[in-house]
Amino acid sequence: MTADPAYIDQVTPELLARHDRAGPRYTSYPTAVEFTAGFTEADWRERLSAADARTDEPLSLYVHVPFCAGRCAFCGCHSLGPADGERLDEYLLAVGRELDLLAAHLPARRRVVQYHWGGGTPTTLGSSRMEALHDRVTRHFRLADDVEAAVELNPQVTSGEQLSLLREMGFNRLSFGIQDLDAGVLAACGREFDSRRILGLLDGARQLGYQSLNFDLIYGLPRQTLASFAATLDRVVALRPDRLAVYSFAHLPAIRPNQRAIDPDQLPGRNLKFALNALAIRTLLGAGYVQAGMDHFALPEDDLARAAAAGRLHRNFMGYTVHRAPDMVGVGLSSISSVAGAFAQNHKDLAAWAAALGAGRFPVERGLGLSEDDLIRQAAITELMCNFRLDFADLGARFGIDAGRYFAAERAALTAADGPAAPGFVTVSGEGLEVTPLGRLFVRNVCMAFDRYLEKSAGRPAFSRTI
Repeated sequence: MTADPAYIDQVTPELLARHDRAGPRYTSYPTAVEFTAGFTEADWRERLSAADARTDEPLSLYVHVPFCAGRCAFCGCHSLGPADGERLDEYLLAVGRELDLLAAHLPARRRVVQYHWGGGTPTTLGSSRMEALHDRVTRHFRLADDVEAAVELNPQVTSGEQLSLLREMGFNRLSFGIQDLDAGVLAACGREFDSRRILGLLDGARQLGYQSLNFDLIYGLPRQTLASFAATLDRVVALRPDRLAVYSFAHLPAIRPNQRAIDPDQLPGRNLKFALNALAIRTLLGAGYVQAGMDHFALPEDDLARAAAAGRLHRNFMGYTVHRAPDMVGVGLSSISSVAGAFAQNHKDLAAWAAALGAGRFPVERGLGLSEDDLIRQAAITELMCNFRLDFADLGARFGIDAGRYFAAERAALTAADGPAAPGFVTVSGEGLEVTPLGRLFVRNVCMAFDRYLEKSAGRPAFSRTI
């Protein structure tokens, strides 16, 4: 991706209006809105048994900690807000039971190459509980020598001592939930920040030898302006994190009640929101970052940038990664697993989740077993979202199909004047297709051409806007 992204100038208000629609971010395909209660705990046990037979394959492991100091108005995660010590202890007791149960069903699959704590804010557990959680994980699972071990954190409630402890436990990556550095924007979101704390934690993390430090930013927040976001980006660039995730704000108050605290009149309109994204791209590329995937940036020497340059980027529910572990298991409230061609999601109700584990059952609320067509389309969409290309020969060899013929209708739709993607978003040939620099700005729209479920989900408030 060029450091002078002139392709951005090709985007007109008319182009934005035409392609600004509700659509998935494709963290998974099929998306979570297709999960049903028809996928049961018994089905999940069968999938784990099938996964355990693949003894030479590694795992990705996610632990969800749903508690945080306070629920921010922009939050789209499954978070429960603050909790006292007793409630935290009860939660960890249940997580321990889930880890025990999971390990019992994966006796031959214990090597982990991607290990992630998310939330919520995992550091709200405090040091002793963090140690206990990690000990329970490593009692059953072996972290690979090259493991990506990451923790999401809110700098406002994280201490230098906790960073030191996490490093001692083997964590090598941190993701700072920054979102914005403008006081007015943060106030509109119910968030406070002390930039001095961020700087202190960043310096401390570097001294401790963390391999990669990430900042999360969000564009499209209330009261954001080009001037305010430019100031935030300048301050962030000066801090020089190894990676940045620059997310579009997904405003879904119908399904995220905490977002109802946001005044919709204070949100940037479509054109301004795109301009904020364009500003971020120009600023970060100009500062020497490389774009990796849809909304991530990394310094050229970072593993993520190298994987993107080599076309080896991968993606799962934990985000972009350089490891292609075929199965991902998640523990904790609302966690989603992807194992042996199926998705399984835990209960989102704390009492139901804990009760299932207390009875010795996996806390599966819903899920989905994937068809062969689902798996083919999943592979295609993942390649487009990660590496912006689709090689028909590779896909055909993987699934035993003529991929060009299989996706004949999609190829035609992507080049049609009235199709889901404007001419110029992709180049299509007999060998495959490639998303152009302009098309990368609309890659969600491109992927929607491959989605068999979209028509069924039309009208439901399930997805954010693509712009």
